[in-house]
Amino acid sequence: MGGQYRITGDKYPRMRRRRGRRRLVFLAVASVTALGLVGWGTLQLIDVFTGKGDKATAAGTKGDCTSKVGPSAKATTTSTAAGTLPKPGQITVNVLNATPRSGLAKQTADELKKRGFRIGDVGNAPATYDKKVNGAGILLGAKGAATAALPVLGTQLSGAEVKTDGRAQADRVDLIIGTAFKSLAKKEDADKALATLSGPRPAASASPKSC
Repeated sequence: MGGQYRITGDKYPRMRRRRGRRRLVFLAVASVTALGLVGWGTLQLIDVFTGKGDKATAAGTKGDCTSKVGPSAKATTTSTAAGTLPKPGQITVNVLNATPRSGLAKQTADELKKRGFRIGDVGNAPATYDKKVNGAGILLGAKGAATAALPVLGTQLSGAEVKTDGRAQADRVDLIIGTAFKSLAKKEDADKALATLSGPRPAASASPKSC
């Protein structure tokens, strides 16, 4: 062909059209990719704020040791069944005087009786303890009384030492008065301590498994 339709040099219209198409295709692919990344990022943010991401992570790490504590392992407060601790009227107290002061056992026994305790033996302490108790006193009872009768009696005398022996009867305990004894706790303070002791107590919290 000749005349004005002759093609010379290295300029070809078809090549320009091909490069234009490639550019359009590239831009379209880039746009789709960018939109996909934006959408994926948005979904991740939604998962984070709604808590779904935690579920996914937990599912993906099943069997691994984690530091997260689930609801079942949280410390909870449960009410101790009423009647677990004995009432003062269910406890018999032997009041024994280990000091040189006379009449102290009877005076203390009379006050405990007013506060609802049953009174057993009243008199001098045996040779094992006589004039050998330097503190306010000793609360002595069976091993089973360590979590029952002795704590209840302990609300009446601050600073008393708690001991157990081989006796079988858990509801009969000794109050051995020591040389540092001045008086029983004030009744209102003892009542508050007893109410706190008998109230709800926290249950043991479950510990997460160690790695």
